[in-house]
Amino acid sequence: MGETQVTAQEGRSTAGPSPIAAEAASDTAAAPSSTPPPASGPSGWHSRLRSLRTPGRPRLWFEILLIAVSYWLYSLVRNAVPEQKAAALSNADWIWSAEKSLGLAFEESVNHAVNSVTWLIVSMNYYYATLHFVVTIGVLVWLFRRHPGRYAATRLVLFATTAVALLGYYLYPLAPPRLMNGANFIDTVLVHETWGSMASGNFKNMSNQYAAMPSMHIGWSLWCGLTIFALASVPWVRVLGLLYPTVTLIVIVATANHFWLDAVGGMACLAFGYAVSRAWYGALPHRLPKRVPGATKTRLTGVRAAARLPHPAPEPKPETEPAGARGQ
Repeated sequence: MGETQVTAQEGRSTAGPSPIAAEAASDTAAAPSSTPPPASGPSGWHSRLRSLRTPGRPRLWFEILLIAVSYWLYSLVRNAVPEQKAAALSNADWIWSAEKSLGLAFEESVNHAVNSVTWLIVSMNYYYATLHFVVTIGVLVWLFRRHPGRYAATRLVLFATTAVALLGYYLYPLAPPRLMNGANFIDTVLVHETWGSMASGNFKNMSNQYAAMPSMHIGWSLWCGLTIFALASVPWVRVLGLLYPTVTLIVIVATANHFWLDAVGGMACLAFGYAVSRAWYGALPHRLPKRVPGATKTRLTGVRAAARLPHPAPEPKPETEPAGARGQ
C-alpha cells in the first residue's frame, strides 16, 4: 500500500514508485553519515602531522605568550650554565692565539681606535644594549602583519638558532675579550659609564659573563638581515637589511664583547636553524606562500564578505503555454 502508483497512458496501466517513496530514497542517499570515519591509525597520524607542518595563520595572543615564555626560558638556562671561569679564560686565550696565528687578531686595534671617539663608542654601547631586542621584535611584528604564511617557518629558524646556542654556552664557556687576563682590551661600558652590556657595571650579576660563544648578537642580527633582504620589496630596505649584521659585527668587536670567531659560531647556529625549518616545512621560509590560503576569506564579514562571494545564478522562469494552446 502506498508503494506504487498507476499511470494512465494510451489506455494502458504501468506501475512505478510513488512520489513519497522516491523522495524518501533520495533523502537517504543524499544525507551524509552522522558518524565520521575514525582518524586513528597510520593515515590519521600522517594527516595530523601534515597539518602541523602546514603553515597556518598566527594568533597574536599565542605569539606574544610564546615569545615571552621562550625568552624567559632562554635567559634562565643561559644564566643557569655554571660560570666556569678558569675554563672560560683558558678558551679565550686559545681563541686569541688562534686568531694571531691566522693573522686576523684585529679586535684590540678596533677596540682602541673606536674608544678614542667618545660619541661613537657611547653610541655603540647603546646599540649593543638595545637594537639586539628592538630590531628582532620589529622584524617579528613585520612578518606577522605582512607575511603571515612565512611567519611560523621564520620564527622556527630563530628559535632553533637560539636553542642550539644554549648548548654552545654549556659545552664551550668563553670569556669575552674585555675580561681576559693580561690583555689590553678596554671595557667601554665601564670607561664611559654607559649602559651597554648586561655583563658590566651594575648588571653583571644578572647575566652569565662567560657565555660569549656563539654570539647571538650576530645570530639574531643576521636572521633579521637575511629575512629583510629576502622578503622586502623596497631596494634600500633590503640594503639596510644586509648592513644591520655588518654594523653589529663591528659593534661587538669594538666594545670588546666578542671575538670575531664568536660571530662565526653565531652564523653556524643560524645555519642549523634554517636547516631545521627547511626539514620541517619542506622549503626555506621565503619560498613559502606569503599569505595563508583562505585567511582573507575568514576575515571578511558583512557587506565585504557578500561582495566577494559569487552571486547565485537566477532561476529560470517556467515556460507558459499560449492561451490558445490550453484549449486544444
